[in-house]
Amino acid sequence: MALTVPLVWGMGFVFAKGAISHFPPILLMSFRFSLTALILVWFVTIPKEHLWRLFCISIISAAIQYSLTFTGLKGLDAGIAALIVQLEVPFLVILGIVFLKEKAQIKTFLGISMAFIGVSVMSQQDELRVNIGSVFLVVSGAFAWATGQVMIRNLKNIKGMQVTAWIAVFAVPQLFTMSAIFEDGQIEAIKEAPPLVWWAVVYLGVVMTAFGYFLWNTLIRNHDVGDVAPYLLFLPLFSLFGGIIFLGESPTFPMLVGGLVILCGVGLITIPTSVFRFGFKSKK
Repeated sequence: MALTVPLVWGMGFVFAKGAISHFPPILLMSFRFSLTALILVWFVTIPKEHLWRLFCISIISAAIQYSLTFTGLKGLDAGIAALIVQLEVPFLVILGIVFLKEKAQIKTFLGISMAFIGVSVMSQQDELRVNIGSVFLVVSGAFAWATGQVMIRNLKNIKGMQVTAWIAVFAVPQLFTMSAIFEDGQIEAIKEAPPLVWWAVVYLGVVMTAFGYFLWNTLIRNHDVGDVAPYLLFLPLFSLFGGIIFLGESPTFPMLVGGLVILCGVGLITIPTSVFRFGFKSKK
């Protein structure tokens, strides 16, 4: 089950990249969260005392974040975008230190430095220099995600699935509004989209988001987060291989080196110092 989550999420970048060639990115995210909301909202109670906060969080961690990330994905390979998205982890650590007064080890700061160096190495390649705007959008999306997670950490007495479901509910009208403002050609895209693209939408909404977060919440309820989090390092690897196999992408060696530096940095942050072990330590 541990590898299922990064597989499901990693392949989501591949499906999204394929669908973006037919749908404007924000419109695609609108459909994605519509499906997620329709599935999950029936299985959770209404967190009345948290609705306003969830609405505010949805603006940052869903509407803004996914608009930035997947608009950036339009100009990048799926695997490369998934590697850059790993900056979510160092951004989250930095914001946790600043706003939540969390403490960090020396290895954490080393990991943060390595992650940003890796992005810098990748950005120097000619292929990415041309699309530096897309890189900036994905990096900004990673920062928006981390900001949303800090806001979520301040929520008390609410289940993870409630957070996912109601953020999706609030994100739907926000995303459709943003698509109407910043994109065009939506009607034509909907009329001309082939069945395969609609199946990609189903994957993003049902498998990647609803099922993926169900598995993730199940794992972190039954195992230490420190044991589970390192498995997410496989996410960009699945995206890389999926992009190569299904989309014909061919990342250059320097890009892969930069991506490896990012993963090493994130690994330093997420993997406990005391143990590098396989498997899980179940909570008692």
